[in-house]
Amino acid sequence: MNIAVLGAGMVGRAIAKDLASNYNVTSFDLNENNLQLLSQHHTKIHTVSADLLDRSAYKDLLKDFRFVINAVPGFMGFETLKHLILLGKDIVDISFFPENALELHDLAVKNNVRAIVDCGVAPGMSNLILGRLNEEMKINSFECMVGGLPKLRRKPFEYKAPFSPIDVIEEYTRPARYVENGQIITRPALSDAEYVDVPGVGTLESFNTDGLRSILFTMNHIPNIKEKTLRYPGHIDLIRSLSMAGFFNEETIYVKGKDIRPIDVTCALLFKEWKLEEEEAELTVMTMKATGQKNEKAATVEYYLYDEYDAVTKTSSMSRTTGYTCNAAMQLLTNDHWKNAGVYPPELIGKDQKCFDLMLQYLAERNINYIRKNS
Repeated sequence: MNIAVLGAGMVGRAIAKDLASNYNVTSFDLNENNLQLLSQHHTKIHTVSADLLDRSAYKDLLKDFRFVINAVPGFMGFETLKHLILLGKDIVDISFFPENALELHDLAVKNNVRAIVDCGVAPGMSNLILGRLNEEMKINSFECMVGGLPKLRRKPFEYKAPFSPIDVIEEYTRPARYVENGQIITRPALSDAEYVDVPGVGTLESFNTDGLRSILFTMNHIPNIKEKTLRYPGHIDLIRSLSMAGFFNEETIYVKGKDIRPIDVTCALLFKEWKLEEEEAELTVMTMKATGQKNEKAATVEYYLYDEYDAVTKTSSMSRTTGYTCNAAMQLLTNDHWKNAGVYPPELIGKDQKCFDLMLQYLAERNINYIRKNS
């Protein structure tokens, strides 16, 4: 069975390498270095140099593929997904674009396409778990806190990422939405900072980011829902300082005879500073807590994830936890466990007990374990 992976960045490469043990995988990217990192050590993976912004070429590029993983950068994700749907491909999407993927649901139904979107860690597994818990209990509140962090804390940022800086900065600038007493509340990103003690990591600071996405609409019967990002203490003040000084501005300024956008300069500078090296030790941590009633009694369910860089496969934790979740969802499609045409975020997949169990099993087989606690 053939699977196309659009995007060969750090996460895209982890996806391709994992899938290659069971499928014929072709990785598409314009960055020759990314493709070489795959082909040098994974001869089973076919690589194709392609400008994925040229969507007119998709029909020919993807003619031999029914299944496609969309792992392109967020700014091009929505249109890429739309074009894949028009081509009749079954898709798992981890591009995390800012647009509302549910707007493409009817188009997917019309083209008999199954598309599972936002299928990473958070959004992704947090959605899947919420969707399953929603079937088991009446939820009054749900909170998720998540972060990917380097094990070696290096000033000033104490942060590294497998994603491009522009996608990270988006988290710091896009207004954050959460649900309180049944109402959608919008607050600035980085707001409501608080210290939290996280098992296995220590004290971190949490802050609002706009990570709920589809949950705002698919789970709007739950009166209180919040997601917060975790970083090492001090990170918020540093990012706020950059923002207040204009480093994230998109309006051009005139410098030495040229019009430049400050955000472009910032991204170029932060690319090296935030670049997660191929064998750099890092971790992913996530806590989730749902409170409510089950069988007319008060109930609390917590899930906890702690994962580290895998030195054996030389795969970063964020790539593992994001990419393997994506692949678990792809397995649902290739094996016809999920049959419904349309665009589906993970919380709707989680309603199906079998699909939920299969995804957790797929991750556990790769030593990614979500630990549940009932009280």
